[in-house]
Order: sequence, then structure tokens, then C-alpha cells
Amino acid sequence: MANEKRKNLTPVQQEYHQFEQARETKRPVLKNCVRAFFVGGLICAIGQAISYFYMYFFDFTEKTVGNPTVATMVFIAMLLTGFGVYDRLAQFAGAGSAVPVTGFGNAVISAAIEHRTEGFVLGVGGNMFKLAGSVILFGTFSAFVVALIKTIAVKWGGLG
Repeated sequence: MANEKRKNLTPVQQEYHQFEQARETKRPVLKNCVRAFFVGGLICAIGQAISYFYMYFFDFTEKTVGNPTVATMVFIAMLLTGFGVYDRLAQFAGAGSAVPVTGFGNAVISAAIEHRTEGFVLGVGGNMFKLAGSVILFGTFSAFVVALIKTIAVKWGGLG
């Protein structure tokens, strides 16, 4: 298909396309994937250590330790974003820092920091949940759909 589109180009457009391809920056895809893998893994290992900390010192169980662990990870990401550390980490790791729950904390606090000059209500409050709001909305809706499917399967399917 891409070859068909290239046939429809004029000779000048084809020449420019070749010129553009020769000067295009080659992205180090493998290096970026390795960085994302290790940084994302490190973030997850820190989260696991926090879980063990809560289970050992605060008597949480494996079922109940998730909520305080997630809250702590989001809080740490927000602190690191406020100090400018998480942004440097995100530049280095790419998706490795954006995919874990810490990326959510970074997205929320980054919008708040960016719009703080507009005031607390209209600036911070109004813009803080632009990205995070959709995540919360679709997360809640997805949880509802999964719970509905499980309820139907258990009630009428005898899977309980």
C-alpha cells in the first residue's frame, strides 16, 4: 500500500521523499525498549518492596496491601515530579516510567504544576484532571463492566 502511494507522487515529491529518508534520524528502538523494561521493572520492584514493608510493619495481608502501596507509589511519583526528578527519569526510560501507576501520578501533578499561575481553582483544579479524568472515568467504567459480567456469570452460569 505504501508503495502504491509512492507511485502516485510526482517526481519532485519522490525526490523529496528520498531526501527526507536519507536524513531521517534513526531511532534506537532496541535501546529504548531495554531502558523501558529495566526502569519499569525497577519501579515495580520498588512497589513490591513497599508492599512487603506494609505487610511486615503494618499487618496488611496480600489482599489488603494493594491500596496503600498504590497510594504510596503515586505520592512518591508526585514528589519526584515536583522536584523535577521524575521528568528526567521519563526522558531516559520513556514508557517504562509512564506505564506503571507512577505515570498516572506524574500526569496529574504535571498538569497542576503547569497551570498553577492561573490560580488554585481554575488553574490547578480545572486542569489537574484533564488527562487523569479520562483514566479515572474509563477505569471506573471498565471495573463496572467486569463486575457486571462476573455477576451475570456467577448468578446465571453457576460459576460461583
